[in-house]
Amino acid sequence: MINRTMVRTRVVQTLFAYYQREDSTPSTARKTLQKSYEDIYALYIHLFGFANELLRYAELQIEENRARAKATHTAYIPDRKFLNNKFAADLFNHRELRRWTEEYHLDWDAGMNAVASMYKMLQSQPFFLDYMKLEQPSYEDDRRVFRRIYQDLLPNNESMHQALEDMEIALDRNHWSTDFEVVLSYVIKTMKQFKQEGDEPKLLPMFENEEELQFGLDLMQKTIDNRDTYSKMIDKYLRNWEADRVAYMDRIIMLTALTEILCFPNIALEISLNEYIEIAKEYSSEKSHLFINGILDNILKEQGDGKIL
Repeated sequence: MINRTMVRTRVVQTLFAYYQREDSTPSTARKTLQKSYEDIYALYIHLFGFANELLRYAELQIEENRARAKATHTAYIPDRKFLNNKFAADLFNHRELRRWTEEYHLDWDAGMNAVASMYKMLQSQPFFLDYMKLEQPSYEDDRRVFRRIYQDLLPNNESMHQALEDMEIALDRNHWSTDFEVVLSYVIKTMKQFKQEGDEPKLLPMFENEEELQFGLDLMQKTIDNRDTYSKMIDKYLRNWEADRVAYMDRIIMLTALTEILCFPNIALEISLNEYIEIAKEYSSEKSHLFINGILDNILKEQGDGKIL
């Protein structure tokens, strides 16, 4: 699940924090990096639980409506179609999901505002209203309604992003709000593997392959080991810039990019450059990617003894 782009991003973020703390050591940085990968996977697991939380909230609304009807002596016959969703039941009973949820100590207590907001939004969605009109929804109907919730309503949802930020603190996780869209796509991909009631397909593994984890650990360590050497290369081409005024994130991105280019020759140069330019666009200032691209380009064009080119 965690691909090389995510690996690189986590290395940059970990190095940024590493150099900001005077008491940091390579050993603590290594542990921090490994936890950051765990945090990505924890979000993947956690997002499946949203389905159950939505049903729990729907149950509470039915109970409140029942109590209100009783108090006003009015008839109330709840429609439990959504609560009886067979696909959501399979998610809840999925043994691997339950095991990871317990191991990571995940809960939605700090994110219930997003659950309430989503349930309210759901009541006006045409796809949900059509679902509730079905006399006996099939398993595919049950799965489709949740796929639409995850695919159409969760992305770019302000209440969800706020909930993720709140849960980051409550559950000791990092970057959930920034990882959300990518990880959500993996959740939706996994949902497609459920074909019939009682299905329990395997979850995506934490890494697409074990080499990705080792690549991340090696990339970070080599960046730390070669910091002085690569910093001199960068400083040489700053020219009209004062070295101490260059944004620290820009410097970390350039150091990591140079490490990958010079220490991992099996990776195509164009791939490495493009990856770090994209990281700069996402995590640094508006024009940082242009600045970083220019500095790296000058370094790589350097003439001389051929150590770089």
